[in-house]
Amino acid sequence: MKMLTWLDWNKQLELLPLNHPKAKEKAPSLTREQLLEAIHCITEDNRIFKGARCLRFIGMKLPLMLPMGLFLYIPGVIWIAEKIYMVVSNNRHLLSRLFGCKDACAILPSNKKGRSDSGNI
Repeated sequence: MKMLTWLDWNKQLELLPLNHPKAKEKAPSLTREQLLEAIHCITEDNRIFKGARCLRFIGMKLPLMLPMGLFLYIPGVIWIAEKIYMVVSNNRHLLSRLFGCKDACAILPSNKKGRSDSGNI
């Protein structure tokens, strides 16, 4: 999430924490457990992408993530990416400790404009 905040120069994304009132309004069909399982994107036409498919969608929106977004459109790659995403997601707290990150998935840093965001998309 930190990386998404830094890469979103043109403010293409609206990052919302799980407990933000607008989160339930934007995705009434998603449970808290589903939101905790993976990152989610809700498009302007109300399509919902999660995990690696969400990252693929975001990759097509942020200039520096475009190569990743295009790579994830190669046939078969998204299936592998989803498997890897779930392994990382299921072990994110352990991985955060191993890599020295504090409070993974909790609070995002302020971006250059001073806005602070946290949680899922």
